[in-house]
Amino acid sequence: MHTTWVSLSVYINFPPCKIPPLSTNKTLQMVEDGSTLLCRMEICVAEAEKRSGKNAMGMQETFSVYLVETRLTDSGPDGRNPAPDCLWRRYSEFELLRSYLMVTYPFVVAPPLPEKRAEFVWHKLSADNMDPDFVERRRVGLENFLLRVASHPVLSNNKILYHFLTEHGWREAVYDTGFQAKADSRIRALSATFRVRNPDKGFVEMKHYSDELQSHTSQLLRARARVADRLYGVYKVHGNYGRVFSEWSAIEKEMGDGLQSAGHHMDAYAASIDDILEEEEHYADQIKEYLSYAEALRTVCRKHELTQFELEVASQDLISKKQQREELATGIVRTFSLKGMTNKLFGQEAPVQREARLKVLEELITEGEDTVKEKTAECEEHVEGAWLEMQRFKEQKDKDLREALINYALMQISMCKKVPSSSTCSAS
Repeated sequence: MHTTWVSLSVYINFPPCKIPPLSTNKTLQMVEDGSTLLCRMEICVAEAEKRSGKNAMGMQETFSVYLVETRLTDSGPDGRNPAPDCLWRRYSEFELLRSYLMVTYPFVVAPPLPEKRAEFVWHKLSADNMDPDFVERRRVGLENFLLRVASHPVLSNNKILYHFLTEHGWREAVYDTGFQAKADSRIRALSATFRVRNPDKGFVEMKHYSDELQSHTSQLLRARARVADRLYGVYKVHGNYGRVFSEWSAIEKEMGDGLQSAGHHMDAYAASIDDILEEEEHYADQIKEYLSYAEALRTVCRKHELTQFELEVASQDLISKKQQREELATGIVRTFSLKGMTNKLFGQEAPVQREARLKVLEELITEGEDTVKEKTAECEEHVEGAWLEMQRFKEQKDKDLREALINYALMQISMCKKVPSSSTCSAS
């Protein structure tokens, strides 16, 4: 089990790739100044509550809501700390916030939400999304999501995030931005099949890395679930031994006290696995977060491919329009076309018609040049922002996974130290 978890350390490094030089921009300035929302506000998801109500279809449903508490860290005019604000939010509202941020900042590796339904569970862990233990783990995950967003140098300064944390009618504010239409358009575009002629090697490597990260973390979590099942069975077998020793002590005179004590220690040893696996689940949730991060990283790469593809299409269309203008102005057709064949058969167009077509082409070329400039700027902005994000993600990932693996190893060492004492007591 130890080697299964530690094997993840092999895959937490990025593949070598060339990072282009980054200009000093607002994002870098915010990082240096530390002007993130988390520097100015305390945020927590304090508790979860089960409620019932009707959904959009008018059907009765049971759902969980989460209490989001915030408090500004700056003291008021009287020197007192302001009272905290409290709002109840559903999981779907967290989803809406993340969708908005992903559409607004396509180059950002968006922090993931905790899983909506339990995955990679072992048989004693409930897969019910209304199970109290699962709801509690989700509460912790939602708080972690808000803390990551509020500490992000770009996302934390978004007004919609502040509305989400402090206002009841935040949904109207997010829909007023018109992000939904852009999101639907992006989803259709990303779902379509397209091929980039000149893909960026750095993004290709990053996409390959995200695939590997997702594959290895999935294998790790599946192996951990299998090991947890087996470990649970081994520990619970000791509970059977404890019952046997306790019954045996009743019929033994000289060894009765020793057998009774051994039975108690066996029972305690068998019961300890529940706390061990519950603590272990905390580390599994940290690994699951990076399983979702791998998908977020791949989404950034896919959005870059779409931006690059749109630029290539616009450039190719502009080249075609300029070629049509040249052929129309000179009367020399360089490529085969139906229009060229028509001119040969029926003669050239009248000068007035040709001038009208040239005028239309000039307008289309001007629009095409503007489109190419816009797409070029958009692509460059995405590349610069995405590379900065990936460097930030790398540092965060290395720190988080290293800390999780070290803490897990310390937990395993602590668990193993308890085994000899129990065995010694049982032997006595």
